[in-house]
Amino acid sequence: MTDSIVRAIPSAKKLTSVLSLAVLSFLPSLKANAQVDYSVVYVNEETSLNLTQITSDNDYVCMPQVKRSGRNVNWLSNRIIDISVDGAQLAYLSARNNTTNIFIKGVSKQGGSVQRTNRSAVLDFSYSPDGKYICFSESNGNSNHIFQTSATNGYICRQITSNSKDYSPVYSKDMKDIFFTRQEGKGFNIWSYNIANNFLSNYSKGMNPYPLSSGVMLCSRTNAAGRSEIWRVNYNTGNEECIVADPVKSFTTPQISPDGKWILMVGSSVLMNGNRPYSNTDIYVCRTDGTQLSQLTYHAADDLSPVWSRDGKYIYFISQRGSATATANVWRMSFEL
Repeated sequence: MTDSIVRAIPSAKKLTSVLSLAVLSFLPSLKANAQVDYSVVYVNEETSLNLTQITSDNDYVCMPQVKRSGRNVNWLSNRIIDISVDGAQLAYLSARNNTTNIFIKGVSKQGGSVQRTNRSAVLDFSYSPDGKYICFSESNGNSNHIFQTSATNGYICRQITSNSKDYSPVYSKDMKDIFFTRQEGKGFNIWSYNIANNFLSNYSKGMNPYPLSSGVMLCSRTNAAGRSEIWRVNYNTGNEECIVADPVKSFTTPQISPDGKWILMVGSSVLMNGNRPYSNTDIYVCRTDGTQLSQLTYHAADDLSPVWSRDGKYIYFISQRGSATATANVWRMSFEL
């Protein structure tokens, strides 16, 4: 599901760019929903999560915008945080000086951040498996382009795609390809770019590609009822399997745990405020075969863009929890099931 990112900065201009049938809006600040007490750090169901706030309000973390209508909820599913290969640094999308760029800071200490890109409107990104590069998408007029840059030095970028609506880039495990989502009309398809020969390939419909080994990937797809599901696609054999689906919930942004046993994802939920339903986004996991689906977060604040720590002991995610003004920050929770 894609929607728009909210920049939590005091004086941002409003810019627009088409992204996945939605307008990517940069608004001056987040508006707290009257139904939610954002100042609460955790609710009773989350007491075992060992929650830790990693960023501060001065980091200006971008918050994926969520839109609600009754029991329905739509959210930006792009990945906008990641953890360095050594596990020591957090990369996140930040809004400053009327731009959105990738910033990096240490996960074990408080302090400033280092700006990693010097662009206008970065949308999402991910580290390469060897930790040397970052691939990202950037909005440019009516197009979104994919770029590659160094993870540690300089601002030089290699442009990968152009004149299309491309986003959600992620490297294959062998680093030979960059997979990404391309919007084509009203549909969304998964493509790849071969880094060595500049060859583009189209695989299947879907969003949020997460390549595995041996020609297999995870992705999210929207069904006829408008619910998003998690699929496993073998693009060598053509075999496609829906592994996470629900008649009333949606799931996006799949990612495999470092030990290969769990799928991490964002999912929808419904909370009751008296007799009024309140649609929400939370963090879920399941086994790689789709069994043992478990909801990890239950806070009425939106929890989004989750990533694994490199040792699989923690999950990092974006949430407005712990802030009376609904300001977004990156949080870390322990993982043990």
